[in-house]
Amino acid sequence: MAASHALKPILELLPEELPGEGYRRAQIAHWLYAKGARDFSEMTDLPKALREALAREWRLSEFSLVQAFPSQDGSVKYLFTLLDGKKTEAVYMPYENRKTVCLSTMVGCPAGCTFCATGALGFGRNLTAAEILDQLLTIAYHQGLSPREIRNVVLMGMGEPLLNLRNVLKAVRIMLHKKALALSPRRVTLSTVGIPKGIYRLAEEDLGVRLALSLHAPDDETRSRIMPVNRSVGVEKLFAACRRYFEVTGRRISYEYAMIDGVN
Repeated sequence: MAASHALKPILELLPEELPGEGYRRAQIAHWLYAKGARDFSEMTDLPKALREALAREWRLSEFSLVQAFPSQDGSVKYLFTLLDGKKTEAVYMPYENRKTVCLSTMVGCPAGCTFCATGALGFGRNLTAAEILDQLLTIAYHQGLSPREIRNVVLMGMGEPLLNLRNVLKAVRIMLHKKALALSPRRVTLSTVGIPKGIYRLAEEDLGVRLALSLHAPDDETRSRIMPVNRSVGVEKLFAACRRYFEVTGRRISYEYAMIDGVN
């Protein structure tokens, strides 16, 4: 199915918001998230008139081009060209007991961390909830999997998730929805450079997802040098937000720390 700006993104909708009436919504959700349909014509248990109506108004794909770059270890990097011509990335990582995808939340990134290749690209724009979700669905399709066979999601690709929180929360809610991807909250990890306001909001939402903090330095002087975002935040405020997240949710926080010779 050719994606078009003129059509509305159906992946923006929760299962109960999908077009159709009654059990038809559940059928559409099953085709999208269990069977991984990439065209409305595949939804053969829907009336032909409904399939045609869906195709006239809605789109299933958010990408005009998908390129896959396999690695020797079995992982596959995907480069997606969005409908406006901008590009973003995701990675498929198959492990013995689980299949994981690393998804992007932005085109580029505004954080500007000195050790990060994405930071050097600068900021393009936020991804929509549909563009975040379609990374997973498209990877599943190209790997010959049902979307529900992918049971681990890490929001660690391009971008800072907490600076695109509205779209990220919408995408995560669909990932967790029992009639959508039905992921366990413990299988979704959100990685952040440390945006206290976003961490407090995430605690209030209490979706049960795991939080990972890209720390990379224990003091303000060092951290501000390699992570410019810290200049307006500071380690003390950042850890106060993390403590609050743990108090509210009871969820353990992971800390990510890249060892940089002579720096940290």
